[in-house]
Amino acid sequence: MLQIRAIRQERSYHAQGYPLSIMRMNTTPRLLRSLWFNAKYAVPTVLGVAILNFLLLQLTPGDAADVMAGESGAATAETLAALRSRFGLDLSVLEQLQAYLGNLAHFSLGFSPRYNMPVMELIGQRLPSTLLLMGLALAIALTLGIALGTAMAYFAGRLPDRLLSVLSLLFYSVPGFWTGLMLIVLFSVKLGWLPSGGSASIGSQLTGLAAVLDQLRYMVLPATSLALFYVAIYARLTRAAMLEVQSQDFVRTAAAKGLSPWRITLRHVLRNALLPVTTMAGMHLGGMLGGAVVVETVYSWPGLGRLAFEAVLSRDFSVLMGVLFLSSLLVIAANVLVDLLHAWLDPRIEVR
Repeated sequence: MLQIRAIRQERSYHAQGYPLSIMRMNTTPRLLRSLWFNAKYAVPTVLGVAILNFLLLQLTPGDAADVMAGESGAATAETLAALRSRFGLDLSVLEQLQAYLGNLAHFSLGFSPRYNMPVMELIGQRLPSTLLLMGLALAIALTLGIALGTAMAYFAGRLPDRLLSVLSLLFYSVPGFWTGLMLIVLFSVKLGWLPSGGSASIGSQLTGLAAVLDQLRYMVLPATSLALFYVAIYARLTRAAMLEVQSQDFVRTAAAKGLSPWRITLRHVLRNALLPVTTMAGMHLGGMLGGAVVVETVYSWPGLGRLAFEAVLSRDFSVLMGVLFLSSLLVIAANVLVDLLHAWLDPRIEVR
């Protein structure tokens, strides 16, 4: 866990009369210290995750040779032995681990028996689609979640707050695959507004803005399905954080100065309430990648989630370890960005 200590004060710098330049003058050194602190722990963390993933996958029954021989209808002992020897599956666990770590040291993720190509190249083909999907889903989740949470806090205890609370609870409780199927039924089957699956129009020769808009049409439903669960979390978290910040002295000081309620909410309360939201957003990146497995399967989206699902079915552990390794890198990078964002949002936060 990243050790971050928030130095609390009874009154904010703004309430004490410090100018913004003084509050921000040490921002760059603090950002560099935070970046160095995270970098020190990133390498051992990634290495530990890689070894743990490898050892856990060794406990699963079967391998790629079993699946490939079964599909070809030639599952003889000689065929299995030849396949295992070809892909190094007949080596001991320690020898396979040594080979895997050696590949990582040379910036290689190994070779895929199923796809007959390097894992790095295979993941490179699927990674952009998943990053686009996750980026759009996270943007939708944060935008709607913060907006709903702000409205819930502003109307706390009144009818709009209760209605939005019920709506967020609905988003949280409905399974993601069911949400995806219902969105397909409504917007694809019934209304015909959006495509039900895929990533682009088949056989289209679109370029430029037309190609971007075409891909966005295919991204709306899967990104929405992936985002709704997190919309509920961010809405409830924003509401709770804003209600807590509203009781602080600097908020009462701003109200005493005659500022409008909406200006106090958006400029003073919301900024301080964003800290726990950004923390949870960084933690949810790994879970969002896991949710992409279901969403990409439902919508036939050619991303890492669907690739991981296919790798599990085909026992292609080289691909699966590559996806898991890349996932750990994405989560660590997200945590680094969250720490940097915290240091920028709140000058009181320092790395210890």
